[in-house]
Amino acid sequence: MNIEVPILVLGAIAAAFALFSVGMAALVGPKRYNRAKLEAYECGIEPTPHAVAGGPGNASGQRFPVKYYLTAMLFIIFDIEIVFLYPWAVHFEALGLFGLVAMALFIFNVSVAYAYEWRRGGLSWD
Repeated sequence: MNIEVPILVLGAIAAAFALFSVGMAALVGPKRYNRAKLEAYECGIEPTPHAVAGGPGNASGQRFPVKYYLTAMLFIIFDIEIVFLYPWAVHFEALGLFGLVAMALFIFNVSVAYAYEWRRGGLSWD
């Protein structure tokens, strides 16, 4: 038996579940459309016809909050760091004590970055 077969089976099950869920939601879900549902969603900010601050034709001077982008970047950074756990988990037994110590240091490093960001208020949504 090939080593990639379980991964492919799991991927196929995940894809089938996703397609089934979307299909069932389209078939069974309510279809009550109103004006608010058909408007574009702009991260909780009321959409305006004006350009964002700094753009040409922006007479209002409204500044677009950067907090949404910072939160997204933090998510991507921590998500990429967590992806490094997968190869370690696959070869856990082969790495031995060295792998355990290396991963403990890695998790410590990620935890310090997470605690720093938490203390600085980077995770608060206000």
